[in-house]
Amino acid sequence: MEAIFHKQFKKKLKKLPHAIREQFYDRLEVFMIDPNNKMLHNHSVDKAFSDCRSINITGDYRAIFKEDKGTCVFITIGTHSELY
Repeated sequence: MEAIFHKQFKKKLKKLPHAIREQFYDRLEVFMIDPNNKMLHNHSVDKAFSDCRSINITGDYRAIFKEDKGTCVFITIGTHSELY
């Protein structure tokens, strides 16, 4: 599987604290090996983001992505309250 980062995602990720960015890359490694790992709590967020899913980065931070033909496009990242 390939991961692609939307322009908006890159912009938001860059503004996050270093520790959160590092945590995202750690979770991304797990995601690339096993997208359904329980630690990620990979779940649908169709009501808030059409045809998208979310993974947990920390207790509060989430990354929203869309799957398309073996590619995951990460769309946005933020706290639970920012995204929902």
